[in-house]
Formats: sequence, structure tokens, C-alpha cells
Amino acid sequence: MNLFHLLLLVFLVVCAAAAGRTRDLISAAIIFAAYSLTMALLWQQLNAPDVAITEAAMGAGVTTLLLFAAISRTGRME
Repeated sequence: MNLFHLLLLVFLVVCAAAAGRTRDLISAAIIFAAYSLTMALLWQQLNAPDVAITEAAMGAGVTTLLLFAAISRTGRME
């Protein structure tokens, strides 16, 4: 395992912890998108381009848009 793979794995753990601990929903959705893009990079590095494309399209693309649509329809109290 080279250094780049290790950095990606550490970033994945940090993103997962940050998404779980943040109180702002929009921030959590953005962190989730970063997590999905990092997973797509990791799948590409592991020579699975079909899984990487699917992860980038569904995880970072469609799911993030659906999360933003759901957040925009909810009330926000401060």
C-alpha cells in the first residue's frame, strides 16, 4: 500500500467522523459529497473504473442533490 492510498483512507475516516459530528445539515451534505468523491478516487486507484464512475455519479452527484433538495424543504431554526 503506498502513501497515496493511506492518505485517502485517513481522509475517508476524517470525513466520516466529521459528517457524523457536524450539527449543520448543509455542511454534512458537503462533507458527504467529499467522502463520495474520495471513494471514487480510491476505487479508481484500485483498478475498478466502473465502480468509480458509479460512485462519482450516484454518491457525489445524485445523492448530494437529493440531500440538498430535502434540506431546502425543511425549516431551519437557529
